[in-house]
Amino acid sequence: MAVLRTLLGQALRTTRLSQERTLREVSSAARVSLGYLSEVERGQKEASSELLASICRALGVRLSDVLRDVSETLSVIEPEPAPVLVPVAVPAMAGPGTTAAELRSVRRPVRDVVAAA
Repeated sequence: MAVLRTLLGQALRTTRLSQERTLREVSSAARVSLGYLSEVERGQKEASSELLASICRALGVRLSDVLRDVSETLSVIEPEPAPVLVPVAVPAMAGPGTTAAELRSVRRPVRDVVAAA
């Protein structure tokens, strides 16, 4: 699965390159070291929200736009989560004679439980 920091780095690098700007120019404007910005762009460092905001200001883009683009990319490549089965209301008659199949029949996906609430 893609790591969020990798997608953020790719988005920042794509923006910088589309503006035909160098790492040096953007790192200077963002007040971050060139090496650190390079690591962020390559997805090797997890940037704080403050650093991301500073880089976005230096690039002249809104952080919310970058995050939206990354979110859209992630939603396409992220696998659907498997349904989680949870036990719900075991029948009051459950006792020594209750079969495993009867007990399993009262489990259902969390989605169904939430939807019914």
